[in-house]
Amino acid sequence: MKQQYVYLSAILSALYIFSFCLSANASENSKKPNILIIMADDLGYGDLSCMGGTDIQTPNIDNLFSRGMHFTNFYANSTVCSPSRASLMSGCYPDKIGVPGVIRTHETDSWGYLLPSVITLPQVMKPANYKTVMIGKWHLGLESPNLPNDRGFDFFKGFLGDMMDDYQTHLRHGNNYMRLNNQVITPEGHATDLFSEWSVDYITNEQKSEEPFFLYLAYNAPHFPIQPPVEYLERVKKREKNSSENRVKNVALVEHLDDGIGRVIKALEKSDQIKNTIIIFTSDNGGYLPSGASNGNLHGGKQDMYEGGIKVPACIVWKDMIKPGTETGNLALTMDLYPTLCDIAGVGIYHPIDGISLRPTLEGRPQVTDNRVVYWMRREGGSYGGLCYYAARLGQYKLLQNTPFEPFQLFNLDTDPKEYIPLDQNSQYYKDLLYRLSQHIRETGNIPWQK
Repeated sequence: MKQQYVYLSAILSALYIFSFCLSANASENSKKPNILIIMADDLGYGDLSCMGGTDIQTPNIDNLFSRGMHFTNFYANSTVCSPSRASLMSGCYPDKIGVPGVIRTHETDSWGYLLPSVITLPQVMKPANYKTVMIGKWHLGLESPNLPNDRGFDFFKGFLGDMMDDYQTHLRHGNNYMRLNNQVITPEGHATDLFSEWSVDYITNEQKSEEPFFLYLAYNAPHFPIQPPVEYLERVKKREKNSSENRVKNVALVEHLDDGIGRVIKALEKSDQIKNTIIIFTSDNGGYLPSGASNGNLHGGKQDMYEGGIKVPACIVWKDMIKPGTETGNLALTMDLYPTLCDIAGVGIYHPIDGISLRPTLEGRPQVTDNRVVYWMRREGGSYGGLCYYAARLGQYKLLQNTPFEPFQLFNLDTDPKEYIPLDQNSQYYKDLLYRLSQHIRETGNIPWQK
């Protein structure tokens, strides 16, 4: 069965290559921008100084926001890791592609299996002569055919699992999920430093290449366990004397992440590739409050369908193409990055997806993005009983529940951005969103999410 999955994926990739080559001209490679996607893990909406954090210093990420377009209304596709990452790779809602929940080591507590028929973002980039590279946290499969090299990446160096039990040992449940392509490796050092160093090495080695690269850099930080290097922890302790221990540790881990990202950006500058590189920065979901994260003024955090669980920091930088220091309030989701990058790279999409291209917004042209109903979901075990819970939004109206066992609530985000005043369940907005959500659930009801 695994061989059939691999063959199917190979056939789909071949079809893309064939269709692209009918119209593509290899001489245009130099005109195509490099692509760098940087994804943080569980980064809180208020855990950047440019997002209003007063007890945190993130100059390198702040610099990215000042050099490009800040999306003030950007959402992860789920309130937990795997589903959002699946949406980035597919341009689709996660429950449409077999990943409604977190993929884990133990089958009895794993709630997703990426469908073999999914055509991933690196797969569609390859026919455009992009070198496809992933460094960092994968979290979409622990074995073939759902390993990074199976799903379109030419090169992978990173971590396959959901989280590390220790940032230094890199183990999860005693398993070593660190890989160089399909080879088990045992690198030494803090995971954030390793992922940054490996990215710097790759970017430096690419400076003379005539082919563009697509680099997906996915950090584990600041996901728990909150383990910043000692020097960062001591620095924040001295500076933030009135903060709790949890908060100090979280701030230190984010500041360590910021330094790593700064080194990656400096590598682009030093190799003179910054001027032709699109840089995207975002997070896979909101900050986890028990770990000391801050989601600013938003209600809730990771695992909630409130804004604090799904609204995330995001910016896109492209020198001389995106006006520096700009902001947009247009609604955008992780899944929109797939068609946006394909649009910019001149790659056609010949299969159904749910995301929309944000290129008009990036170019400063008018674009309406909130006239669509958007959905969030998470399936989970334990106290959630293996069930799914949901949210849906149209315009300023948002319908949500935070467990499968509580009734839906409707909020008007324009008048109640903190989601404290539920609207009448008899309102037409409530009924309309609940019906639309029911149709989404009906549509995805026959999508397998188990191996």
